[in-house]
Amino acid sequence: MADSATSPARECAFCAIVARQAEASVVHEDEVVVAFMDMNPVTPGHLLVVPREHASGLEDLDRATSAHVWSVGHDLARALRRLRRGCEGINILLCDGEAAFQTVFHFHLHVIPRYAGDGWTLKADTPERERSLLESDAQAIRDAIASTG
Repeated sequence: MADSATSPARECAFCAIVARQAEASVVHEDEVVVAFMDMNPVTPGHLLVVPREHASGLEDLDRATSAHVWSVGHDLARALRRLRRGCEGINILLCDGEAAFQTVFHFHLHVIPRYAGDGWTLKADTPERERSLLESDAQAIRDAIASTG
């Protein structure tokens, strides 16, 4: 985490939780991540997994930390399934950037237990895309992968 008084990490709510300077209901922590209950849960049991080191989004996260966040998220999803009130499904959600509905700019993974009739939906009008356009998109992505090494 940066030391500058003006750094994003200095003003970050999740960095404050990681540093134990803000309250949180922690369910897991290790040397890389902290997982805690979301203060504004979609459903009871909604968890957030955050890296200890401040990273605004995916581009700021190294591979090892990213893999660990997802691994812990997977373990937490399995635990939610085993609860006495066991959920019926799980949403794993990542909002990376303002256009993707990210509101706290410290990378975090949502692990959301789902129940029939819980009232939360993810609905979008998604028209089918022409095959030629899909192929063009796929080529552009392959090119971008090649350019990142």
